[in-house]
Parts: sequence; structure tokens; C-alpha cells
Amino acid sequence: MSHIFDPTVLREYDIRGIIGETLGPDDARAIGRGFATLLRRAGGAKIAVGYDGRVSSPMLEHALVEGITAAGCDVVRIGMSATPMLYYAEASSQEVDGGIQITGSHNPANYNGFKMVFQGRPFFGEDILTIGRMAKAGDWDHGSGRVETREILDEYVERLLVGLDGLDHSFLEQLRIGWDAGNGAAGPALEALAARLPGEHHLLFTHVDGNFPNHHPDPTVEANLEDLRALVAAKNLDFGVAFDGDGDRIGAIDGQGRVIWGDQLLMIYAEDLLARTPNACIIADVKASRALFDHVAAHGGRPLMWKTGHSLIKSKMKEVSSPLAGEMSGHVFFADTYYGFDDALYAGIRLIAASARLGKSVTELRGEMPAMVNTPELRFQVDESRKFAAIEEVKQRLAGTDAVVDGTDGVRVTSDDGWWLLRASNTQDVLVARAESETSEGLDRLLGQIDAQLAASGLERGASVGH
Repeated sequence: MSHIFDPTVLREYDIRGIIGETLGPDDARAIGRGFATLLRRAGGAKIAVGYDGRVSSPMLEHALVEGITAAGCDVVRIGMSATPMLYYAEASSQEVDGGIQITGSHNPANYNGFKMVFQGRPFFGEDILTIGRMAKAGDWDHGSGRVETREILDEYVERLLVGLDGLDHSFLEQLRIGWDAGNGAAGPALEALAARLPGEHHLLFTHVDGNFPNHHPDPTVEANLEDLRALVAAKNLDFGVAFDGDGDRIGAIDGQGRVIWGDQLLMIYAEDLLARTPNACIIADVKASRALFDHVAAHGGRPLMWKTGHSLIKSKMKEVSSPLAGEMSGHVFFADTYYGFDDALYAGIRLIAASARLGKSVTELRGEMPAMVNTPELRFQVDESRKFAAIEEVKQRLAGTDAVVDGTDGVRVTSDDGWWLLRASNTQDVLVARAESETSEGLDRLLGQIDAQLAASGLERGASVGH
């Protein structure tokens, strides 16, 4: 017995596909069987399983559990949950050796997928390709694992609240905050959390609905923050926090409705953390603003630029013992007094805590940031065969110049005007560009450099494509 996956499904950071077209129950069963076989062979025995609010998730969960138990591993079912709740179930329990969350994250409603953690580390890249090879060969263990169900919501919320320990309660009591769950899987946990938080809390779209009737659950797209912005303005709130579809990415706006982007949130978290942990290494991805790296250094930290991708960042954190990392995409990882995984609910708590400890409102903290002029993430289609090759060509052309080039992930070029980035997406046949300057004229010159490099490789910045 064997199984062959659609070639588009096995991705760099997770497994993802379109229900009924490239992904279905047989795939879920094979994923469970392969993951459980690998875990057993590594000495593990028990896997936590959760799923998001998508219509297809219960069906996939049923098949996944069948696959895991058929390979002889036991399953702890935590039910419908935000992805960080699954990570929490794995990280906080001595007896659980791995975890799988069924989630389509922020993708359209007809998508779904799997995020995995294996004995405390992210499971990605070569691991995912191994699952594909094992399925094709039918290289699976046999057994009959047991299944138990565990309620972890209350325990998880209790753990989140630890993030506010020791803070000035009178400050917290005065806070007025808006929250937008976007009809994603974080809704029930957000309701339970807000009910126990000091201060006044206004909640939007906590009802889980896999069709996302109000807006798409991706808080890094400004249009998706309009409902939250309107709430903050109407109620005159201090700030607002939004989540993606599975609750592992955060978006935020201040009291004036200004977006606080992923790298700007990291500036706030870093300033707070460095006051207590001097000289800490703080990681951000290559798309982050120069202002962030400067801010970390100015507050006594060691900034480290690393590759984009939540699994890659988590792995790097472990390698260099970093207590804090983040990405432009809104994944933020706290390992100082938390577990090191990306949890947007906990990031919301830490935003409250940073404001309290620094003695400044979130609006003040946002207002202190340098005014940079930057592009959003510019994504454009290229042929898969040209994607990485074009980046190599750019690197080689720049090698013969006096350009200041960082090749950590693609090409990031710094000049007097600012910086520009060109990198290949790991998950799509797309090139990603971004540029940042202190002036709009400088930004135009940087974009001109990107276009010149693309033209030299026979490419151009075509129409922007989505995620």
C-alpha cells in the first residue's frame, strides 16, 4: 500500500492544498502515517492533533488520526483550536512527542493544510519531502494507537495571563482595547482571554466561520484591518489587535488608526525585552526595516537578519539562543518566558505588557518610530525554473561592484538611499521585492535599481500577485 501526493502540496514550511483538487482525506491519512512512523523510529509515541475552523478541517482531522493510529502512535485530540494551542499542547506536556495542526492559515476558504512540530522542533523542508518519499514507497510502521481527547483552552488561557504578572494593575485597568479574530480559530480563546483581562475589551468576529464572511483573515493586508480601525475610532480605544485565520500571526493598529507593522511591533517588544535582558540576540527576517535593526542595537541588543519563514526563524532561535524573533508577516516568537513558538494571542498580551513596563501608550510607542518610506511586499509571478536562477544572476552582477550586498535570503542591497530586497518565494513561483528609504525620491531610485536588475535577467515587475 502506498500513496502519491499532488506535487504542489508538499511545501517548504508546511503541507497545503486545495480541498477536492489537490488535497483530501487520503492525503491526510498518509501524512499521519508517515509522521507517526518517523516519530516512532525516533523514540516517540504520542502526537497532539488540532484543527482550525475551516469547513474541511474535521474531515481531514478524522483521516489524519486514522493514519497516526495505524502506524502505532497514540493521539491526543485537542479539537478545534488556534495553531498556538496545538503548539502549547506539545510544548507543555512531557508525554507528547509531536503535534499536527490542520489549518489553511490565511489562505482562501477552499484551501487547507498541516503545520507540524516534531519532538520540540519545527518539521519542514526536507522532513516534508521525506513524508512524500515514504508514502510513495509505502514505508510505514503498523500498529494500533489509542486516542484520547483533552480540553486545553482554560489551561492555555491561564498560561497566556502569566505574561501580565508583576505589572501595575491600575495601568492595566485603564486600558481599552479592540480585538478582531476575523472569524478564525482564535475566536473562542480570545473570548475566554478577554473575559479575564483587566481593562475594557471590544471584540469583533469571534464566531468561528470557515467561510470568513466579514473579511479575509490576513492582518498584514491593510484592507483587512478596516473593521478594527473603525471600532478603535468609534469607541476611542487605546489600540487594536487582529489575528490571522489560525491565530499564529498578529496585526495591530494604534489609537490613531496607524498600522503597526510586524517589524514595528518587534521594535516595541525588543525595547521592552532589552531593558530586562541586555545584549540579547534579536532576530528579524530580511524584509524588516533598517529602523528595527538600528533600534535593537541602540537599546543594547544584537540584531540578526535571517531568512524569511516561520520554521527557519524558529530553528535559528534555537541555534543562537535568541529570546525574541519576528517577521514582517506578523509571526512573533518569544522564548524569554514562553516556549519560542509563534502565538498571536500571547503577542497581544506582550504588547499590553510592553506598554505597561515602558510607561508609554502604544500610540506613543508607534509615534516615536522614524518615518520611513517603503513599498509593501511586491510579489510577481516568474517561471519556477527562473526563480532562483534570476536571484543568482543578480548576485553575480553585483559581486563585481561596490554595492553593499547581504545574501542571507535572496539579495538585500544597502545604499545611501536606503535598501532594496529581491528574493525568491519558497512556497510559490513568485519573486518578492521590497524597498525602503527616508524619502520618496530615494525610494524611486531604489525601485529603479530593482527594475534594472530584473531587466538584465529578462524579467520585469509585472502585476502583483497575492499569497
